[in-house]
Amino acid sequence: MANDFDYRAAIKKIPHKPGVYQYWDIDNELIYIGKAKDLRNRVNSYFNKDINVNAKTRVLVSKIRNITFTIVDTEIDAWLLENSMIKKHQPRYNVMLKDDKTYPWIIIKNENFPRIFWTRRMVRDGSKYLGPYASVSMMHAILGLIKETYPLRTCNLALTRQNIDAGKFKVCLEYQLGNCKGPCQNYQTEDDYEHNIEEIKDILNGKIGAVVRSLKADIDNAVANLNFELAHRLKRKFDLLENYQSKSTVVNSSITDVDVFNIASDEKYAFVNFLKVMNGTIIQTQTIELKKRLDENDEELLTIAISEFRTRYDSHSKEVIVPFDLNVDDPKIKFTVPKLGEKKKLLDLSYKNVQFFKKERIDQYEKLNPEIRTERLLTKMMKDLRMNQLPRHIECFDNSNFQGKYPVSAIVVFKDGKPSKKDYRHFNVKTVEGPNDFATMEEAVHRRYRRMLDEGTELPQLIIIDGGKGQLSSALKSLKLLGIDKQVTVIGIAKRLEELYYPGDQYPLYLDKKSETLKIIQQLRDEAHRFGITFHRKKRDKGTLATELELIDGIGKTSAEKLLKYFKSVKKIREATGEELQEVVNTKQANAILAYFRKEVASSES
Repeated sequence: MANDFDYRAAIKKIPHKPGVYQYWDIDNELIYIGKAKDLRNRVNSYFNKDINVNAKTRVLVSKIRNITFTIVDTEIDAWLLENSMIKKHQPRYNVMLKDDKTYPWIIIKNENFPRIFWTRRMVRDGSKYLGPYASVSMMHAILGLIKETYPLRTCNLALTRQNIDAGKFKVCLEYQLGNCKGPCQNYQTEDDYEHNIEEIKDILNGKIGAVVRSLKADIDNAVANLNFELAHRLKRKFDLLENYQSKSTVVNSSITDVDVFNIASDEKYAFVNFLKVMNGTIIQTQTIELKKRLDENDEELLTIAISEFRTRYDSHSKEVIVPFDLNVDDPKIKFTVPKLGEKKKLLDLSYKNVQFFKKERIDQYEKLNPEIRTERLLTKMMKDLRMNQLPRHIECFDNSNFQGKYPVSAIVVFKDGKPSKKDYRHFNVKTVEGPNDFATMEEAVHRRYRRMLDEGTELPQLIIIDGGKGQLSSALKSLKLLGIDKQVTVIGIAKRLEELYYPGDQYPLYLDKKSETLKIIQQLRDEAHRFGITFHRKKRDKGTLATELELIDGIGKTSAEKLLKYFKSVKKIREATGEELQEVVNTKQANAILAYFRKEVASSES
């Protein structure tokens, strides 16, 4: 194993998805291409010392210095892409390199009562070709499913209407075996046959849902009409199709020569993926990174990347598939923005690859430089929340009370996007009587920032109020009284729909549920709630215990609090001796406590 290649780190970046992997040597030469249903598991198997491998594989592994990969939708797509790339690059360690005739296609012949069979030879005669199939066994499995599900003719007779009506043909053994419905003798109509062909086309393109739904309706009708024999035959066909789970994005052979591009970007970087499609097959794929120098938009960056890729790979494709319209005037190129169909599937596949590449690269940058992630998050928050400065210091307020008693306020502080627990604070509310959440918020905000102003402490850039318009208005009243309402951004977050409210704005702001900004705000809100509830529970429990002690004759609120402070719990007070109790209270009070708990024990035993 090469000491200068950290294969464990490389494998961690590879997803558990189908795709094609490429191994590169020290000279950056592509030495091997492989396919996998699960990329990470397959690549990891090469480096697993517990698995016996041949000498050639050990030599291959010893030469690996870099691993790249391309994700696809299904294992079938991986087969197709592997075949294309091997033929294109012919890596040293790939055996049995094959030309275009090696991999077969499934053909729906352009004729009356079309035959369906496999071929290695593509003829432009109007027939429909699907493939190529890198796995011959997979192709035969698909053809077997079709043959078992749909009786089709296999003969090469010229089944024209004139020949059939003239009675030139007789049914063969395939008809007797039930493999054909005998269209040669008018036993099957052309409409019925074409209906089967349309369903087969859907199956080959992965569009099984409509076929299955139609079959389900036919089964229900057959059962309703008590035709159980027909229902049984249809149910068998239904089960076969249900088990056939290929959702392949096999490129249609009619897509002969196109370039596909997609882009993903953030504040500093853009990533562009390129797919080259020739004769229905992806023959090239690559993703590049562009570092922004100015405030370039996606259209400018994509235009630059298209020019770079087409020059690099000497592409002269007349059609270029892109995710949005480009302001490019080139009579030699047709730019297509597909909404449906095979071309849209290609665009989606390109987007999957560029998004994965972007995430992997940004994660790598942020792991090496955590401050990059901090800056990115704070910049995003500043834009999302319409601020004019980075929210490096954020404070969040939350109130708690129990049936109007024991009101408390809690403040949590985040600095540079992370909790700063040493700065957390809580307040015992002093000026509010009864359950008045608005007044409680007003007092907490005023006391917090009055003290910060008195001490000359730097104010936060963002204040978050846990609550809706009422709590926000109360907080703003205190900020105005202190004269700092224009110096900070203050927002309220309502729990039910995660609505964000701004002072004086009638309508709330809704952020995407997956937004990192919203997640940080929710984290602040939840942390404030947790911190406030913890403090509130302690206060409430202490208050409840003190109230219980006050039931004892001669023990008032002050004595009860002294006892709890000294003994820490009612249990320890209950177990204390008279001498221990007299450390806190007088003899009369100590005797009253002993008598109270003796009476409590006696009543529980009776």
